[in-house]
Amino acid sequence: MPLMPKRTKYRKMQKGRNRGKATRGNRITDGEYGLQAIEAGLITGNQIEAARVAMTRYIKRGGQVWIKIFPDKPMTTKPIGTRMGKGKGAVEYWVAAVKPGRVMFEIGGIPEETAKEALRLAANKLSVKCKFVAKETVTVGGDKDED
Repeated sequence: MPLMPKRTKYRKMQKGRNRGKATRGNRITDGEYGLQAIEAGLITGNQIEAARVAMTRYIKRGGQVWIKIFPDKPMTTKPIGTRMGKGKGAVEYWVAAVKPGRVMFEIGGIPEETAKEALRLAANKLSVKCKFVAKETVTVGGDKDED
């Protein structure tokens, strides 16, 4: 069963617009490496699941994977051959709206080369262009410039 919200009664949303850059979820918080979106798009629950399976298969029980996006937006379609009007169609699948800069997956506990390949395999399953990012090295004391 694909990723979707637990409660889905009375859920029909308008499409809306997906503009601007990601201001939240644009940094790596849990893992050491991440997969960051370069362009905006809608990622389905099935795509997220396919990416997760590709990653976990490659790392073979080593390391840990975090999924940082959730498909909470319903997409509706009307049956083929149906005339215009007669209301909005039924919910067909669920998507996560992703903006550029959003870190979608994080991975940790494995070497960088392994993480790079695992995230490359995951990126091939998604409908947006992505790039590999590593966690920023945090200096002790906070500021980087010394007096």
